[in-house]
Amino acid sequence: MRPVLLRRDFVLSAFSIMLFRIPSANFSKSTIPAIANYFGTKGRYEEVNPYLIDDILSVNKTLSKPPSPDCRAIHLTAVIRHGTRFPTAKNIRKIKRLHSLVVNEAKDSYTWLRDIKTKWVMWYTEEMDGKLVEKGRDDHRHLAVRLATSFPTLISKDNFQNNRMKFITSSKHRCVDSVEAFQEGLHRLWNIKDKSYSHEINDNLMRFFDQCKKFIEDVENNKTALQEVDFFKSSDEMKYVQERIADRLQIPLSHMTADMVEAAFFLCSYEFAIKSLNSPWCNLLDEADAQVLEYKNDLKQYWKRGYGHDINRKSSCTLFHDLFRRLDQAAYDFRFGHVTEAVTVQVGHAETLLPLLSLMGFFHDETPLTARNFHKQQGRSFRTSQIVPYAANLVFVLYDCSEGLRLQFLLNEKPMAFPSIDHPAPLYRTVRDHYGDLLKGCNFEKECELPKSSQKNTEL
Repeated sequence: MRPVLLRRDFVLSAFSIMLFRIPSANFSKSTIPAIANYFGTKGRYEEVNPYLIDDILSVNKTLSKPPSPDCRAIHLTAVIRHGTRFPTAKNIRKIKRLHSLVVNEAKDSYTWLRDIKTKWVMWYTEEMDGKLVEKGRDDHRHLAVRLATSFPTLISKDNFQNNRMKFITSSKHRCVDSVEAFQEGLHRLWNIKDKSYSHEINDNLMRFFDQCKKFIEDVENNKTALQEVDFFKSSDEMKYVQERIADRLQIPLSHMTADMVEAAFFLCSYEFAIKSLNSPWCNLLDEADAQVLEYKNDLKQYWKRGYGHDINRKSSCTLFHDLFRRLDQAAYDFRFGHVTEAVTVQVGHAETLLPLLSLMGFFHDETPLTARNFHKQQGRSFRTSQIVPYAANLVFVLYDCSEGLRLQFLLNEKPMAFPSIDHPAPLYRTVRDHYGDLLKGCNFEKECELPKSSQKNTEL
C-alpha cells in the first residue's frame, strides 16, 4: 500500500509544480488591498482561506479528516459557485462612467490618482458580461485537486472513469466553463489523456429562482422588496462615504453618487480578483468605507436571497430535496454493498448557495439586517464575504462509522456544525430528523405558486 501512496504524492507534487503553481508575486500579501476582506460576492476565495495565498493546493488535513478513525467516506455532494468572472455589462457601464468622471474632473493631487488618469486604461468591454476569466478556471482546477486530496477514496480516478461521479451545472456559460475546469483539474491530476467532459445542464436545480413564480413576482420584480437597500443607499453612512471619496478626488459631491461609489468598490474588487493587483482604484476607499459598502451588499443578498423574505429560502426546496435524495440513495445503496454515485458536483451561483444555506438555518442572525442597524450588525453571521466568494462550496460527506452513518458538512473546505445540532458530524438520521418538517413539506410547486388573485386572466 505504501508505494502507491508515495507514487500518488509524487505525481501530485510534480503536477502541482508543472501545471498549477502560480507565481508567488501574484499572491504576495503586500499586493492585497487593505479592503480585500469586504468584497462580498465579488471577493477572492483566498481571502476566506488565507493559507492558499502561499500554497494554492494546500489542504488542512486536520479540518478534512473523518469524524473518527473508524469512519469511511461513502458519498460526497458538492454545491459550488462558479469561479472568478468578469463584471456584468451593467457594472461595466458604471465603471466606464466612473472612469470618465475621474479622468475629466478629478484633481490629480496624489500619485495613485495620477496613475489612474495617465496610465490606467479602461479595458473592460460589455461583451465580457459576466464570463469566466482564467483565474476563475484556476479556482475550479485547484479546488478539484484539493477536494481529491481531502477525499481520495471518493474523488478518485477509478470513480471518475467509471462514471460514479456526476456533474451538474447551470446553463450560464460561467458555470459550464467552471465545471469543465473542475473536470480538467482531475484530468491533469490523474494524467487522463481523454479531454472529453460530460455534464448535465439542469436549471431547475441550479437556477431554481428563475422557475419560482412567487419569488419573481414578490421579490425579483417587486420594487419594494429591497427597500432596506434603497434606504441604506440614502443613509448617513453612505453619504459620508460619498463625501470622503468626493474629497479625495476633489470633485463636487453631487457628482459622486451612490452608484459611482459602488462602481469604485467593484472596480477595486474586479482588478484584484481577476488580475491579483492592488489597483490604484483601491485608494479611493479605506476600510471604514469598505465596511459600509459590504453591509450595503449584504443587505441586498439578505433581502433578495436570504432571510429577508420567506420565499427566498423556500425557492431552494427542489435543491434541498435533491441533496437528501442523493444522500438517501447512497445510504440505501451502501446497505447492499455498492454506492453507484460516489460523488455529485453541482455548479451554480451565489444565488444558488445562499437560499439553500438560509433554508437549512445557517448564518441566521437573531436581529434582521436593516438600513438602520449597520452599527449593531458589525458582528453579524450573515456576511457574504466569508460565505460566498468566487468558487464558494458546500460539501456534504456521508460516512460509514461504527455507530452508523454520519454526515459532515463543510463550507469552503472548513467543517461547520448543523444549526442546533451539537455534534460536528452527527448521525445521518439525526440530521434527517432535524430537517423532518422541510423533508415532509417544502414543496417547490406549492411554495412558488402565485395566489389566483395575482395571476393574470388570459381569457378573451
